[in-house]
Amino acid sequence: MNNLNRTDFRFSERLRVRWSEVDAQKVVFNAHYLSYFDTAIAGYWRALALPYEATLAALDGDLFVRKASLEYRSSARYDDLLDVGIRCRRIGNSSISFDAVAWRGATTVVAGELVYVFTDVAGQVPRPVPAALRTALERYEAGAPAVEVKVGRWAELGRDAQAIRSAVFVQEQGIPAELEWDAADAGAMHAVAINGVGAAVATGRWLDTDEPGVARIGRMAVLAPLRSGGVGRAVLDALVASAREAGREALMLHAQASAVAFYHRAGFEPVGPEFVEAGIPHQEMRRRL
Repeated sequence: MNNLNRTDFRFSERLRVRWSEVDAQKVVFNAHYLSYFDTAIAGYWRALALPYEATLAALDGDLFVRKASLEYRSSARYDDLLDVGIRCRRIGNSSISFDAVAWRGATTVVAGELVYVFTDVAGQVPRPVPAALRTALERYEAGAPAVEVKVGRWAELGRDAQAIRSAVFVQEQGIPAELEWDAADAGAMHAVAINGVGAAVATGRWLDTDEPGVARIGRMAVLAPLRSGGVGRAVLDALVASAREAGREALMLHAQASAVAFYHRAGFEPVGPEFVEAGIPHQEMRRRL
């Protein structure tokens, strides 16, 4: 297996070795590296903005492992931090081959190859890799953004925005539907992130406030399997750019307490004390444009 450098990989996931993964030789038991690679593959799908289960169901198939090979070059020990890189190396007619590498610092610990076959679930018969999936993988490995963020009015984007908000706020968080929908949707500017297979995966909106030049961002929602994968930031950046282009001078929002750090990284600062809205702790935050 050829040497694989970090620069060859667009995606990597950081994992810490747990006590339960170390054997009597005080190194990671060899089989756990397959689990590390499997965990990183899940992160790779997240980076592509492709919710695995929903995406494969929409494509009417699934991926079955055909081959998994590992080459051990060093040993990882308890509490080591490992960076696990995944890249799609080749897409055949029905197969998709991935390179996988676990690094500890600059040291390559394990290198591997994972080969999946796109398969009809009922008959377990290989099928051609769908064109949409092939394109999404190729574009990601070529450095293209994982999502396209569309910005527009409710008439254009409302159907997709409503589906995402229903899944996140109403079904997942239990917010009453009558609190989720309001008349402001009609006049707001909305953003919806579309992934590589054409599915809507995140949304948000901005609308004017009573303060001159100040717009409010709200209804930010990302489908659960894709959180922390960069999709929410893509939507937020699109909303910020849209408000700036429209001549707004500042932005404010009510962040759920769990999302304060996310907005802080995007330049928003807390204002005032925490408060409860729709039964959930929130924090007002603001940013100048």
